[in-house]
Amino acid sequence: MLYAITDRQRLSPEERIAREQLVLDAANWARSGVTWIQMREKDLDARAQVALARDLLAAIRQPGSSTRLLINSRPDVALAAGADGVHLTSAPDTLTPGEVRRLFRAAGAPRPRISIACHTPDEAAAARHAEVDCILFAPVFGKVLRTAAGVEQRLPGAGLEKLAAACHAAGSVPVYALGGVTEQNASECLAAGATGIAAIRLLQQPPAVWRAFAE
Repeated sequence: MLYAITDRQRLSPEERIAREQLVLDAANWARSGVTWIQMREKDLDARAQVALARDLLAAIRQPGSSTRLLINSRPDVALAAGADGVHLTSAPDTLTPGEVRRLFRAAGAPRPRISIACHTPDEAAAARHAEVDCILFAPVFGKVLRTAAGVEQRLPGAGLEKLAAACHAAGSVPVYALGGVTEQNASECLAAGATGIAAIRLLQQPPAVWRAFAE
């Protein structure tokens, strides 16, 4: 199973082309059986995020597709666009899954789908108790940070043993491995207990590279 995370700035330096390519990618992900798409375009203002989310929804809501769209950290954008839910961080000063569900309920919207980022087995256990729909455990093999100046910095990963511990702590909640996952090491994550793979770069490659992991 696959969880795609968007990053249109990697697609083209020209905004119009980047957005068009992202929508095409989303349609391709839906056709190929990607389970979740997280729209992570935090540099855009709320109105632009809503517009992009609506374009992505139009692209993925194809006959027979069960792909869900989550909005990174913005339940207001998710509600305005009609997205399926939100992705949350595990930081203590952010919204909780319960708070997001109350917001959707107050708006008369269906119960939201929620994914959450976890970095330790204890956080995975807490996410299980919060009854989230899935967990992103990261970084497994490392994480690349991109500064405002465009400089990339690599951080070390937690490793497969901690991924396995997080999967155990998560119980029946699906865990997606994120961070440095490639075509070569994805199978190691699945062997460690992950339900699937979450990625930005991997899913920007041709479908022949990643489609097998969507099954």
